[in-house]
This record gives sequence, structure tokens and C-alpha cells, in this order.
Amino acid sequence: MSVQLVSHHLLLCATPTKAKCCDPNTGLATWNELKRLIKELGLENSDRPEGVVLRSKVDCLRICDKGPILVVWPDGIWYTDVTTEKIEAIIHQHIIHHKPVHDWIYKTTSFQLF
Repeated sequence: MSVQLVSHHLLLCATPTKAKCCDPNTGLATWNELKRLIKELGLENSDRPEGVVLRSKVDCLRICDKGPILVVWPDGIWYTDVTTEKIEAIIHQHIIHHKPVHDWIYKTTSFQLF
């Protein structure tokens, strides 16, 4: 098995155990739409020159408000209120065209691996 190049890793707080950030039904619908879009747009294809787009459903990103929350790695961009309607725009504009949706950004952070 070879190591794949990763262009982005999308972390979505979608179905939190304590459900403080969002309604679990909204989170699950957003998660299902994210999975559908990544597959439909071929973003998980290992032949993409820029690398695959990974997705992970996480329990909690410790915001506890305005969820579902989406973190885009390595860009360090946190989106709030990510609904099924917003996720498609984020995928197309931010992930594919490399132009974050500034009106929906909650905060930005830098990620350091070491």
C-alpha cells in the first residue's frame, strides 16, 4: 500500500454525543451530503494530481455553538452553521477552486505537524 497525497482533510462535527452545537438530524444530513459530494465529484480519487480529499465525522470540535462545524485542514479554516445547502458551496468554492467562503468563516488557525 502506498501513501496517498492529501489535498484536504475535512473534519465535520456532525453528530455530537452531547448535541450542544447542533441538532443531530441537521448534522447527520450535512455529513451525508458531504460524503455524497466527495464521491460524486471524484474528490476521493487517488489519481487526482492535487491529492485526495479526506473526510472525518468527529464527535466534538469544542465550539459547542453554531454547528455543524467544519474544519478544513491544512488551511486552518473553521466554518459554522454548515448545512446541506452550505456544504456544496464550500466544496466547490473552497476545496475545488481554492477560494474560501469568507462570509461563513468562524475563525482561522494554523496547523503545525511537529
